[in-house]
Amino acid sequence: MALMEISVVPLGTGTPSVGSYVARIKTFLEEKGVPHRLTDMGTIVEGEAKELLKLAAELHELPFQAGVKRVYTVIKLDDRRDRKVHLGEKVKSVEERLSPKG
Repeated sequence: MALMEISVVPLGTGTPSVGSYVARIKTFLEEKGVPHRLTDMGTIVEGEAKELLKLAAELHELPFQAGVKRVYTVIKLDDRRDRKVHLGEKVKSVEERLSPKG
């Protein structure tokens, strides 16, 4: 099981705002039933690495389909094969280490 953080940035749109493009990506993920979490700096999705890489290609295409001429996409992939991982587990693990034992 893997986690992927992806940021898809349309360039040359005439505005610094990308919210409408992010909304389209979120809608796309919801329609496909992909577990995901929107963050201030990107979107994190979970699944099998091979499928996540295919998904990244699909997400990269969305702004082009909306008429954008240039898209910059950044992907980080954490593919762990010794056990299944899910969204939020890493944060929960750190929070547990920070909480007083008591």
